Amino acid sequence: MTMRFQQNTLAPPAIRCGSPQLNPDGSSVMAQAIPLHQMSPLKASCHQCSLSNLCLPLAVEENDLERLEDIVQQGKIYNRGEHIFDQSTPFKSCFAVKSGSIKTSIITEGGDEQVTGFFMPGELVGLDSMSGETYACTAKALERTSLCEFPVDKLEELTGKLPELQHHMYHLMSQEIQNSHQLAMLLSKNTAEERIAALLLSLSSRFRRRRMSATNFSLPMPRNDIANFLGLAVETVSRVFTRFQNQGIIRARGREVELLDVEALQMVTRDFAKQGRQ
Repeated sequence: MTMRFQQNTLAPPAIRCGSPQLNPDGSSVMAQAIPLHQMSPLKASCHQCSLSNLCLPLAVEENDLERLEDIVQQGKIYNRGEHIFDQSTPFKSCFAVKSGSIKTSIITEGGDEQVTGFFMPGELVGLDSMSGETYACTAKALERTSLCEFPVDKLEELTGKLPELQHHMYHLMSQEIQNSHQLAMLLSKNTAEERIAALLLSLSSRFRRRRMSATNFSLPMPRNDIANFLGLAVETVSRVFTRFQNQGIIRARGREVELLDVEALQMVTRDFAKQGRQ
């Protein structure tokens, strides 16, 4: 059974790719670097990977894991600024982030870059392209990043043989659509404070799932990418960070962020959630 289907989403094109979970509870296009695509000298087992509980292996029975390992190309290394794939080029693979972080973006009709998502270890990049023949966005490494590549033709063949994996892929794509809808609402109806609070809580939740500190972490993206992603000016992002610091909600130094009052951030996004239900 083929995995490709037409996604139905109300989200505008500028935010349809790879948007993070933004529930209340919970970096101009650079020149492409010369691709190195180094490979790790040893092929690690998916079973031994510390991210297996977040990635595709969680949907595969242990006795079928070797079949997944047979199709995955593990340990591809991309340096900061290097493109993993480009918008409108043939869709060939999905990628799981093993270490580092990825930014996705599209080029609008006016020729501007619109950041559409940030991906962290254990998350899959390229799912939004499953319904077409080309990539819906461009993916670029925000730092030195290791990826596992899943060729889509082999992945589709395997999902036809492993119903649990197929179900999990549908779940991931459904979640992609839901996240896009949430981001559309977030950008259309709320203040700069609410947008930034939601992003910080989303990152906190994602770090927690990786068994890392949920309150003390380094932002994988620069503030100009945060501003682009949230539809704000860079100056506005800086002002809100300063305001949150003055209120004792966060402590920020460069990209290092400490959440001092998570409940206060949640209150900001709860107020937005209440507005969305009215």
